[in-house]
Amino acid sequence: RNRCQSLDLSGNTRNCFLTGNTDSHRNLIGKGLRCLLHVPHTSGQEVYRNANHGSRRFFSQSSQALGEKIPSLMISSVGQPPCHFAAWNIQINRSFHTSPSLQAAPVPLFWIIVKPAQKLFAIILGRSIRNWWKSLPPNKRELFKESARKNKWKILLGVSSLGVVFIMFYFTHLEETPITGRARLLVFGKEHFRELSQMEYDMWMEQFKNQMLPETDARYQVVERVVGHLSESNKDIPQVSALKWVIHVVDEPGVNAFVLPNGQVFVFTGLLEAVSDIHQLSFILGHEIAHAVLEHAAEKASLVHFLDFLSLIFLTMIWAICPRDSLAVVGQWIQSKLQEFVFDRPYSRTLEAEADKVGLQFAAKACVDVRASSVFWQQMELAEAMQGQPKVPEWLSTHPSHENRAEHLERLIPEALKIRESCNCPSLSGPDPRLIFRLNMQHLLESSKGRAPPNSTKQDPSKPKLDLPHT
Repeated sequence: RNRCQSLDLSGNTRNCFLTGNTDSHRNLIGKGLRCLLHVPHTSGQEVYRNANHGSRRFFSQSSQALGEKIPSLMISSVGQPPCHFAAWNIQINRSFHTSPSLQAAPVPLFWIIVKPAQKLFAIILGRSIRNWWKSLPPNKRELFKESARKNKWKILLGVSSLGVVFIMFYFTHLEETPITGRARLLVFGKEHFRELSQMEYDMWMEQFKNQMLPETDARYQVVERVVGHLSESNKDIPQVSALKWVIHVVDEPGVNAFVLPNGQVFVFTGLLEAVSDIHQLSFILGHEIAHAVLEHAAEKASLVHFLDFLSLIFLTMIWAICPRDSLAVVGQWIQSKLQEFVFDRPYSRTLEAEADKVGLQFAAKACVDVRASSVFWQQMELAEAMQGQPKVPEWLSTHPSHENRAEHLERLIPEALKIRESCNCPSLSGPDPRLIFRLNMQHLLESSKGRAPPNSTKQDPSKPKLDLPHT
């Protein structure tokens, strides 16, 4: 297969990208939702063979004729009916490369420790200014006010100079995001997160040490082969080939997956049961890999650090101006919530949308059926609706809503199909999974009229349960 060159998409810590009760997803999916789409796959799809079972894994490559029938991989879990994933029909040669080891100081860890001390210092300083002002006799207060009025231009110049310093700091620390070219603030480099990522990795390994699936488990092998295929297909991107991707599959019902900045991939078995086919799984893992490749962890930490430093000035002013501690506490809470909902959460949603876009590009270059990406989020939207879960407004979440996520992917799919075609991928045969979804949803709605509601336990589990129709 011809290698597709790196494509530049203009524009646009773990990441738990699903909201709602994961147990409810599992209950619904276990009855048939996850096996919803059995769309015929192209004859050029690929199957992977693992050639080495060590912790550092390498793969051998041998081409097989297109159209050769390969038995499908079966992903099953204890107590759940097996779900058959379509096999892919090419074995991959893969050699993972790692960046040279750097002895970098854990700068983010230092700021995590210092952050509470900064806020405490701002509170003490503001409270001291307030108490000092109250202790001044009236005549001295008037003298101080008069002095401030006489030197107002000097004070204004000093404040303006401080603002210029912050602006210069911001623009001198702007960098381009890999692949997308988006300008972003980056105070902490990726190397600063190596030690911090290792600490987080050790924490997760300790927490899930009794739940890790062995490398011989079919579910582990499928995840490993999907990640390997994605990394091999995108190895022309330096940020992808520079990382060594290590797989960890956790026997946990939560619908979740995340990738640490150092390439450690964690996938929960609940996610494997939530996807309908290997194409959806490939897109989701491509999304998580995109977070690591785009260095979103370092970017988010940089922005938070910059905003926190600015907020110290306002925090000092709040505790200096408010006449009582109780009012200062309320003012501090309002300030923190404004920062969270005006800056932090919208920025996090922007990063998620960017990871969706780049993850879809990764999947397209791996010859995945990218049309299945939007169907997954429609399925998750339906799962929550059928369980009667309240719909959380998007502005309250760090992630886009399922509906908006599906719509965003729908707009990106035509571009992804062009990328897929430029990589000389086999043409997509069979019906569009989005059409299959809508037709099955229509059939489900029609068959449910005059009978038990969709969330009734008496409903025939053999009937496919699909997402809300997407228009």
